[in-house]
Amino acid sequence: MGALLDGLFALLFAAAAVQKLRAPAHFAEVFAAYRLLPPAAARLALLVPVLECLLAGGLLVGAARSGAACAGALLLGLYAAAIALNLRRGRLDLACGCGAAHERRPIAPWMVVRNLVLAGALLLLALPWRSRPWAGADALTVAGGIAVAALLYASLDRLLARIAPQGARLTGAA
Repeated sequence: MGALLDGLFALLFAAAAVQKLRAPAHFAEVFAAYRLLPPAAARLALLVPVLECLLAGGLLVGAARSGAACAGALLLGLYAAAIALNLRRGRLDLACGCGAAHERRPIAPWMVVRNLVLAGALLLLALPWRSRPWAGADALTVAGGIAVAALLYASLDRLLARIAPQGARLTGAA
């Protein structure tokens, strides 16, 4: 189970970093739009995908796994806090920055919950766990599990991105 979670979170952080590095100017705009730091600090936006890359690699290295898991949980918690703060400010049209540059997805309460759940799951990797020698079937099982879980995550993320705004409009919350 540990290897599956390692792979899943490494993939999550690597994919997030690649999206940001594909359009660094766009991500810098999104980063600045959250208004959490002074405008001059928008230059720090490039550090976010670098950190995500380091986390992805650290999760795959046994000795660094626990530290990377804690740092990753902290980063996801910060993402949740940034979204929650801007929701509280009433900035419902703010782009989340969690998709591709051409995909403008406004922040939503479900994103706070998602990031906190992911942070909690990531903390499981900080716990000590005992590994055993791998067999050929283990690699295939973990790779298949990662592929299925990644597809389920992407599907659920896409579904919530489309359904949540419509539900909010129907209930009068937006």
